[in-house]
Amino acid sequence: MIEGNFGSDGELFFEIELIAADGLELPVTAMLDTGFTELLAVNSQDVEGLGWSFLRERQLRTAQ
Repeated sequence: MIEGNFGSDGELFFEIELIAADGLELPVTAMLDTGFTELLAVNSQDVEGLGWSFLRERQLRTAQ
């Protein structure tokens, strides 16, 4: 599992390792750029399965 944290503008940062041609592993902090901030769209059955509660609900269509 990847662990990360959110920046002040809702960006998601996590650590990855870049591997050089000589095999040297370089840990760096990367940002996941989804193009969206402040929202996490999760299917209702997943919210229920995780035991989470809704903060607010909006009708959205997700890719599957």
